[in-house]
Amino acid sequence: MTREPAFRPHRVVVLALDGLLPFELGIPHRIFGQPKDASGRHLYEVLTCSVRPPGPVETEADFAVHVPHGPEVLATADTVVVPASYELGPVFEQGVLSDDLVAAFAHIRPGTRLASICTGVYVLAATGRLDGRPATTHWAEAEHFQRLFPRIKVDANVLFIDDGDVLTSAGVAAGIDLCLHMVRRDHGTAVANDVARRMVVPPHRDGGQAQYIHRPVPDPQLATTTAARAWALGRLHEPIQLRDMAEQEAMSVRTFTRRFREEAGVSPGQWLARQRVERARHLLESTDLSIDQVARDSGFGTAQSMRQHLQAALGVTPTVYRRTFRTGAVDGVGPATAGLRR
Repeated sequence: MTREPAFRPHRVVVLALDGLLPFELGIPHRIFGQPKDASGRHLYEVLTCSVRPPGPVETEADFAVHVPHGPEVLATADTVVVPASYELGPVFEQGVLSDDLVAAFAHIRPGTRLASICTGVYVLAATGRLDGRPATTHWAEAEHFQRLFPRIKVDANVLFIDDGDVLTSAGVAAGIDLCLHMVRRDHGTAVANDVARRMVVPPHRDGGQAQYIHRPVPDPQLATTTAARAWALGRLHEPIQLRDMAEQEAMSVRTFTRRFREEAGVSPGQWLARQRVERARHLLESTDLSIDQVARDSGFGTAQSMRQHLQAALGVTPTVYRRTFRTGAVDGVGPATAGLRR
């Protein structure tokens, strides 16, 4: 008789550095602390550590936080998250790790997933693990970051970048998007959407969505594209032309396209394709519909078209995606990330 493997939640270790921003420190705990499997077991275990023995860590606010673990707990991590800090010292100024950071990162096992929020990316970059790879950070620091680390392919115009075993995000709220993305990658859209609903945040802002750089607040008196997006979401299974969406707002196609990009950060066509991918993911996870039917219901028309879009967005075929997420979140055996990357 085959014995099922013992359940073990995926361990996320958050590295708290002096000068940390309390908001960013709380993001991984809030998001990874919620998902549960069908038996009510937490899918993640979240621990916080310092580069020093347990004790206080100063924040950029007028209070310190007590961190219960030293750097040795990094050796047990499946994922390590480095939130933002305003006191990175030689990491920020020279692009080199301090001695205590060198010692801390020596505990991390090969193959551990690494993630950063905002300026936490400086720490990952200083280890050399981002050389030759894409990364992002807060737009205000992107130019300095690129000068300090010229071997990294910096993209300051996105919310986050998933490069498989290393993920980086822009500032502040983009850390929420990144952590939700990791939950979605590990356990599928249904689990991630449930976490988002509980947090009262949008369930999905795609990583390629633009950061809000020098973008004025829209005049509330001006027409927006909200109604057109709502109209399209209710008709994803139908052919939708750009002119059809523009008509919902009584705009010319040219004006609608410009306004849509200003508000959503992507073109109407890119947005529509992403919504259809999300619809397909939901149907593959939650229904027994055939691949052909899922393709039709999500607006791709043919299984081949859907396969190409999912392969481009997720790196897997619809069949592999369904096999992974119809079982991964329910069985609660931990993240099912093999082969899934942005």
